[in-house]
Amino acid sequence: MSLVLGLLAQALGRALRYSAPHRAGHASRGRAMEQDKALEVYDIIRTIRDPEKPNTLEELEVVTESCVEVNEIGEDEYLVIIRFTPTVPHCSLATLIGLCLRIKLQRCLPFRHKLEIYISEGTHSTEEDINKQINDKERVAAAMENPNLREIVEQCVTEPD
Repeated sequence: MSLVLGLLAQALGRALRYSAPHRAGHASRGRAMEQDKALEVYDIIRTIRDPEKPNTLEELEVVTESCVEVNEIGEDEYLVIIRFTPTVPHCSLATLIGLCLRIKLQRCLPFRHKLEIYISEGTHSTEEDINKQINDKERVAAAMENPNLREIVEQCVTEPD
């Protein structure tokens, strides 16, 4: 009996030893895939226009590559987290910028995703309230029913010719 247990332990040890690099390789491939997805997300949002200025969110450094995080949450499904930084702590258009980010990503992301958008911590005077608004599906839907607001969002998210 002890001979069988010894052989079994040996075989199990070998199997675990040989499978460890495979798991590590899979994890690094997963991280590489997440980084690729994050760059893909950034490429989509960087061209969104600021509602007040003739600049893009990238030019104003409202969004940067480092503000995008992508994590795999299931087979071919990802959690996309955006943390944007308004140009000033009292920016009155921060909610509108968050809405533009959400609408453009909902329309353009070519993979299944869940989306969370936040103002970078400590960069806006009412960040908690705005974070709740831009992550509430009902509020987003209601905002997009307003024709004036919808027109502004369309102008911001439409790619220039």
